[in-house]
Amino acid sequence: MSLELPRMGHEVTVCPDGRTAVAALERNTYDCILVDLDMPGMSGIDVIAHAKKLSPETEAVVLTGKSSLETAIAAMRHGAFDYLTKPCKLVELEGLLARVAEKRELTNKYRALKRQLERLEGASDLVGHTPQMSNIRGLIAKVAPTNSTVLVLGETGTGKELVARAVHDQSLRREMPFVVVNCGALPESLIESELFGHRKGAFTGADEHRVGLFEVANGGTIFLDEIGELPKAMQARLLRVLESGEIRRVGDNESFIVEVRVVCATHRNLEEMVTDGQFREDLMYRINTFEIQLPPLRQRIDDIPALARHLLGRFRPHLRPGDEAFTPDAVKALESHCWPGNVRELANVVEHAAILCDEGPVAAAHLPMNFGHRRLQGPHFKTVAPQTLHEIELAVIQQTLERHQGHKPAAAKELGISLKTLYNKLHQATQLEESA
Repeated sequence: MSLELPRMGHEVTVCPDGRTAVAALERNTYDCILVDLDMPGMSGIDVIAHAKKLSPETEAVVLTGKSSLETAIAAMRHGAFDYLTKPCKLVELEGLLARVAEKRELTNKYRALKRQLERLEGASDLVGHTPQMSNIRGLIAKVAPTNSTVLVLGETGTGKELVARAVHDQSLRREMPFVVVNCGALPESLIESELFGHRKGAFTGADEHRVGLFEVANGGTIFLDEIGELPKAMQARLLRVLESGEIRRVGDNESFIVEVRVVCATHRNLEEMVTDGQFREDLMYRINTFEIQLPPLRQRIDDIPALARHLLGRFRPHLRPGDEAFTPDAVKALESHCWPGNVRELANVVEHAAILCDEGPVAAAHLPMNFGHRRLQGPHFKTVAPQTLHEIELAVIQQTLERHQGHKPAAAKELGISLKTLYNKLHQATQLEESA
């Protein structure tokens, strides 16, 4: 290796044992270390642990005479990039080092794009001070430092990707890639290639090698949005990756290990999909190690003024903390809307208002013309006619049932009550109507 690697363009430092290697790592920075597992004095895993402390960006490749997968997985868990069994072929080593260089290049591009995005959009903090948002922040703080798989649930537009980013940003992987995959937007014929990559000539149109998104996210986090839209065949492949960390490109005979944290999200009811045979039960349990449920915007009305101001800041970078962002009538209109599109709809409304309002606070007249035709009902709806608590409760139940097209289990889950309680309340309402 000391003779051949320089011919490939690499600068090489040779160390006879682990302690010498650690001393070299303290003096210099290396893109990659090739380390044997079995060495006297200090094992290869110990060398990798020291290398990651001294230089987290340095990749480690394990050389071992033990061809067991368990040994390789143990090294992966300690931060190794990949492994080779001895005696390794020079072409295998050359290809592996090319992947290390490719990952480093992608990481540098990712960091540059991330810094640019932060400058454009500002910090990705979760906005809101309601008890629901405080609880979500607490859950993120608990799970972020771990490597557990996270499932984010919530209606469309509630900010599931923002939660996934917060989990990544508060984890030990924050400096590594955060890769977003919309499973519902990928053509079924290309999902496998997008996720796991392909070899040149693997299928018609595969004119070059392609690195899969799991490989791009190696060492970081991959966010699988709309996981409920993944076809059954790909669900089995994903389960295999989650259990073993082993992926194989399309058209390739060899597999390799990636070390990726997976965060999933969906607006669909996975338990119902399992019952209907549309989603694998074993995969549902595998991705649902830790669940975060996002409330719809209509359930946290008190957060709307702060959210609207935060979103307006994207279009008015010079908006100062003391400046009035919205007039009282505009705030009242925003708080009375039912927000079927949640935060995403609020962002569109604020952008529309920012375009119409040249300067000064946004008024109700700057909101879209058709805005407000869907008003919030229930406890936040102010009406002239007096209502009893039972009438308000029944109205909320009826609206929730309408949103879920009469599906009572889903309505009960949103309302935070048992299915039996929901049936009892509907029965009581029927008795009252008959007696009236």
